[in-house]
Amino acid sequence: MARTLADALGWAEEGTRGFLDAAAGLTEQDYDAPSLLPGWTRRHLVGHVAANADALGNLVRWAATGEPTPMYASPEERAAGIERGARLSAAELAAWLERSAATLRAGMDGLSEERWRAEVLTAQGRAVPAAEIPWMRSREIFIHAVDLDRGVTFADLPPAFLDALVADIAAKRGLDAAKLPPGPRAEVAAWLAGRPHTLTDAPALGPWL
Repeated sequence: MARTLADALGWAEEGTRGFLDAAAGLTEQDYDAPSLLPGWTRRHLVGHVAANADALGNLVRWAATGEPTPMYASPEERAAGIERGARLSAAELAAWLERSAATLRAGMDGLSEERWRAEVLTAQGRAVPAAEIPWMRSREIFIHAVDLDRGVTFADLPPAFLDALVADIAAKRGLDAAKLPPGPRAEVAAWLAGRPHTLTDAPALGPWL
């Protein structure tokens, strides 16, 4: 069954709560520990998730006002957001994470049915309806909750979300969804996302997202 806007809004909200819970109480030492993304500490990761909320908030404003507001002014700005997070203290990161998530949620709550149909551009230049924004956020927030390495695994993610994620990544990787390796849905999703998994005889895939 195709995912709906209501599905994506629910996943974005659930994923945000889960990520905030997983990040709660991280000490300076915890933040400096590596995440599951090669080369990224938890500090990089949390900064990226906070910056992503700000960037998606730009798309929400675009949809609400009709005034083009790109996610990022440039690829360099995206990288700068990640590096900014790497320099912030634990308290500053926690505040940015919570503030950006709340602002994004408020912006999405304010969109009318008509404005959800407004066209915006992703960071990759794809034209999509604004209704894709909560789906984009739910992918970021759930997958990076796993990357945070605080006990969340793909098996903990909502089954319907995993189904939608597998279909989405398979399509973007140009794979036939009917010919994916057999295995638990959570493991297939982890493999497609380029994360650690238990599937055997599955070709190696680089990180996605």
